[in-house]
Amino acid sequence: MSRAVRPRAARKSPEERAAEIRAGAHDVALEGGLWAVTLRSVAARVGVTPALVAHYQPNMEVLVADTFTAVVAAEMAEVAGIIEPYSSPTDRLAALIHTLVETGRDDVTAVWLDGWSLGRRSAPLATAVRGQMDAWQHLVLGVVEAGCSTGEFTASDPQTVAWHLLGMVDGLSAQGLVSYRDPAARGRLITDALEHALGLPAGALASPESAPAPTPAPAP
Repeated sequence: MSRAVRPRAARKSPEERAAEIRAGAHDVALEGGLWAVTLRSVAARVGVTPALVAHYQPNMEVLVADTFTAVVAAEMAEVAGIIEPYSSPTDRLAALIHTLVETGRDDVTAVWLDGWSLGRRSAPLATAVRGQMDAWQHLVLGVVEAGCSTGEFTASDPQTVAWHLLGMVDGLSAQGLVSYRDPAARGRLITDALEHALGLPAGALASPESAPAPTPAPAP
């Protein structure tokens, strides 16, 4: 019986091949979670042999950790870009909350959940998860501290408020993966708690004002 012959992978530079493997792992993680990032799945996505993936990524724990970081850091950069145009800390916080609890982010939420679960037995992944949690804490803390400095917020402990917000977002987003309650109800739980913690009137975080349009670049 004849066997199917795998087409030979096109020759690429080591840098190109390594980047291709990282991109393949990234796509696999978003489609199937970190659990799905294996030698075989990444090789199949890229169209190479598992041995070639192993050559460029000899430690799969490190590849999974790096993939987690890439997925989560990309989302944080996106969210930072969404809230940056708002001049008011209250509107930035409202935009951040509503962006994170809206539908369409289940793939990244699943990667977070896998990171916490798999990180129990993987030191590289646990380190990556803690690093990204700290990065998110820093982003949220910046918004809360800005509101405190302008007098919009009255929190006595901005660090705790930021941690509180992230804990609620993480927990309620996880519940959303199994369609527990609707996104609007989950969002209200967060905004109601944050309004109380920050001394804001009820409804202040219900929705942000429209973000200002970007300033057009000057003509050359």
